[in-house]
Amino acid sequence: MNPVHLSGSAYWLPVVATGVVGLAVAMYVILDGFDLGIGILFPFYPREADRDQVMNSVAPFWDGNETWLVLGGVWLLVAFPLAYSILTPALYVPIIAMLLALVFRGVAFEFRWVAKPHHRKWDIAFAAGSTVAAFAQGAMVGGILNGFRIEAGQFAGGPLDWLTPFSLMCGVGLIVGYALLGACWLVMKTSGDVEKSARRYARPLLLALLAFIVLISIWTPLRFERVAARWFSWPNMLYLSPVPLITAALAIACWRGLGERRPTIAFYSAVGLFIISFIGLAISTLPYLAPPSVTLWDAAASPQSQTFMLVGTTVLVPFVLGYTVFVYYTFRGKVHPGEGYH
Repeated sequence: MNPVHLSGSAYWLPVVATGVVGLAVAMYVILDGFDLGIGILFPFYPREADRDQVMNSVAPFWDGNETWLVLGGVWLLVAFPLAYSILTPALYVPIIAMLLALVFRGVAFEFRWVAKPHHRKWDIAFAAGSTVAAFAQGAMVGGILNGFRIEAGQFAGGPLDWLTPFSLMCGVGLIVGYALLGACWLVMKTSGDVEKSARRYARPLLLALLAFIVLISIWTPLRFERVAARWFSWPNMLYLSPVPLITAALAIACWRGLGERRPTIAFYSAVGLFIISFIGLAISTLPYLAPPSVTLWDAAASPQSQTFMLVGTTVLVPFVLGYTVFVYYTFRGKVHPGEGYH
């Protein structure tokens, strides 16, 4: 569908719906990213007291963070049913892997406390669930960038079409990125040996994440002509030039924040790296929701369905945001050894 021929709500409602889905996904990646990150780092804290402190640093937040994943999934289903019907079978394996990993991780989070001292299996489930969920999410991003074989408005490929070296690299890259968020969170929220170890892990993780960002930035336009045309045509090059400059500035700020013991700057700079990377992904992909052929206007549901969702979201999201701000404000400050909320 050519959006040039659309007008009124038929044009702008899908744009607004795409913005809501993007906001929900971005909020999930930012908020759930750091607590997945501490799960990824969990095996690097062998002492029991340190593990308790690590988990207590996210105990008040982790379950509320996943609200945004539900919101994004529901919006995709209701507002873009065609895209949902393509993405779900195309990415069925990583989606199921992610959901099962999140289930194991959530159960482990709760059961670990009541199973002591026989809780080793829950420690393993917590770390493994966090790592698998992160990898699956990155692999889905790589799969979306790869695009899908679509015939007559349906996914016509196989269940493992997403499995490519590019998607595997994206999966590993997201593990590294979440681990960086987790390390910066622990530097900001903990004290003692846990903070010292997190500070030691954070800088190598930052360098590794930058290496993955550079690799993906080179690999993506070389592999996908549509992405190369988006980034390297004139005057797009001029308009998009701030993206790599902002990325470099955020990386420098994170590095200095870690070195100068300014953990808040380090953490929010790491969050900024995720936000600018998400913007870069959107620039590379939009207006396609199921590349390379299904645009957001092709996939959009009826204006009535989108309006219904928009009204409900307008009422709901302020409550979710208010709860999120309240919890983070209430449990501000560092978690010291021996303290906790479980």
